[in-house]
Amino acid sequence: MNWEQLLSLKRQGDTGKRLRKEQNETRLGFEVDYDRIIFSSAFRSLQDKTQVFPMPIAVGSQKDFVHTRLTHSLEVSVVGRSLGRIAGQQILTKYPFLSEVHGHHFNDFGAIVAAAALAHDIGNPPFGHSGEKAIGNYFKQGKGKQYKDILTAAEYQDLIDFEGNANGFKLLTESREGVPGGLRLSYATLGAFIKYPKASLPKKPSKSIVDKKFGFFQSEKSFFNELVEEIGLLPNPNHPETGFLRHPLTYLVEAADDICYTIIDFEDGINLGLIPEEYALEYLINLVKDNINTKKYNAMTTSSDRLSYLRALAISTLIGDAVDVFVKNEDKILDGVFDVSLLDKGKYKAQVADIIKLSVEKIYQSTEVVDKELAGYRIISDLLDMYTTALINVKEGEDTNYDRLLIKSLPKNYQNSDTTIYKILLNTSCFVASLSDSAAVHIHDKLTGRKI
Repeated sequence: MNWEQLLSLKRQGDTGKRLRKEQNETRLGFEVDYDRIIFSSAFRSLQDKTQVFPMPIAVGSQKDFVHTRLTHSLEVSVVGRSLGRIAGQQILTKYPFLSEVHGHHFNDFGAIVAAAALAHDIGNPPFGHSGEKAIGNYFKQGKGKQYKDILTAAEYQDLIDFEGNANGFKLLTESREGVPGGLRLSYATLGAFIKYPKASLPKKPSKSIVDKKFGFFQSEKSFFNELVEEIGLLPNPNHPETGFLRHPLTYLVEAADDICYTIIDFEDGINLGLIPEEYALEYLINLVKDNINTKKYNAMTTSSDRLSYLRALAISTLIGDAVDVFVKNEDKILDGVFDVSLLDKGKYKAQVADIIKLSVEKIYQSTEVVDKELAGYRIISDLLDMYTTALINVKEGEDTNYDRLLIKSLPKNYQNSDTTIYKILLNTSCFVASLSDSAAVHIHDKLTGRKI
């Protein structure tokens, strides 16, 4: 792979080239990507989507704030911008022609990573990561299993392994009536966004991080292939016909997410009393012990100030470590032979693993989180069943008045039944995935007669 292609400013539908030297420096194309994402309705819905904790559990607690998907995404974008800028400085030093010939600045790298990081959770369903599993479970073991024999193997796999990353790519790129190309982001930003540049099939588990999940649905296959050809991603040797290796900047997007959820989910758990403060502070001190200003730390009189200081120092420490790993392995990343996350190669791997282990035990498996996930399974399954049944009944000419009324309650761009069964099922899944936690509960209450 080469940086000239990877930094492509091209947008879906362009017929000519966009040259970096011709960009308006007051509003760079990569910065336009950030603006388009932050003003999109899909991004706004993240303000009421669960990151880890359902909002009501924080009311009346010592600290009545926990992170939503929106605040998490904003924080990941800030960390990503720092990672991109620091790495960009060193890349331009190594490849001066990128600046001298093409006009790239180190801020370009920061803008690309920040925009991709801002969007990294945009396709995630309500009720946390269990939302993805709930959609998949409906088609694998629920009533949706009846459609298996009328779908291709890849189409069915898209549904039973429903993936927020693939849904995010669909949201960012899908053409709608009057809106060709979705948000029309630069190809560089879209490339950095795709953590797993492969289809849902074939499933060939490997040690490589790019094979962990998939990054596009069959409905976006054509544009995905156009994108990866334009930015020059290398074929994945495990499945060269359907998969590719990552855009290098994806590693920085992933590192930003890993840093934030590791440290900030941990902080939320402390603030909500799920992890004893004194016990937790020891874990953070163990991570930052090489960088901590002991005099400054000991001068702080409140535990909240000490926690804030350690959180900021932990994030700064991990940013520096991730950039070091990225720069040292840049050749391997460009050649497609770097197959783990940056933090997994960092010198703080053991400390991060300790924090995550404690978070899994005390936070992710807490009663409050599990209860939320259980409710989410039922709500998502019921909504999928009602809407898919109504749409397919209309398609097959067997619709009832109830079906027609139900379809009218959908947004207009999800009402179409004059398409394939696969697209009906996928589009309905994407509609349910687009709902905020509160909207999913509200619609479910109305359709099941609990509210009028």
